[in-house]
Amino acid sequence: MKAKIALQLWSVKEACEDDFFGTLEKVAEMGYDGVEFAGYYGKSASEIKAKLAELGLEVAGSHISKEELQANLDNVILFERELGNKYIICPYADFDSKEGWLEFSVELSNIGKAIRQSGMAFGYHNHAHELEKLDGKIILDNLLENVPEMVAELDTYWIEYAGVGVIPFIEKYRNRVPLIHIKDKAKTNKESTIIGEGILDVPGYVKTALNAGTEWLIIEQEAFVEDPLTSVAKGYTYLANVLEEK
Repeated sequence: MKAKIALQLWSVKEACEDDFFGTLEKVAEMGYDGVEFAGYYGKSASEIKAKLAELGLEVAGSHISKEELQANLDNVILFERELGNKYIICPYADFDSKEGWLEFSVELSNIGKAIRQSGMAFGYHNHAHELEKLDGKIILDNLLENVPEMVAELDTYWIEYAGVGVIPFIEKYRNRVPLIHIKDKAKTNKESTIIGEGILDVPGYVKTALNAGTEWLIIEQEAFVEDPLTSVAKGYTYLANVLEEK
């Protein structure tokens, strides 16, 4: 099955704040297959589901903060089930000690159990700090080892930023990476940039992801030198061409 392309809507958060549904319309016009959410801007699950159906967009997943998962898990599950989401992703956590990460692993396991019982999957999204080592072992490896039922939403930019090989890391978690963030790094600084205009091996990442069973290639961009909507439209065109060649 050919992987599909989604947009992490955090990339265009200002546009979403101004006009959420209008932004979804523009994303659909660009050619994206789906979106990954990072907030719902006051809209109900039924309203969003209807709008996505109208536009022919799918739900790739949703980032839900660990604080929201800890405090309102039942409501999160109800909302995501109504929306038709399959993947609930914790997008960030940070702790100063191995003990802190171990305690968090237990929380993730409990959260994931409840989510799986509701028919969805649960995952964790990395940044650079999870690629650091504690007691000689990479934090993200520890996290995924301690919560073996959890999927990994690997962020290629942050893995590379941390100085770890992206392709070997994807291969290590083969069949456990249904969602992968595809980003690029600018030539002149370490900021993310338009996909295809930076220095990262995006075609190599895509090929490896496809071989590893990835369902969704998710474009995310966090730094911009031109309009974000224009930037992610260019990113889609580039990534769609890469996929077409695979």
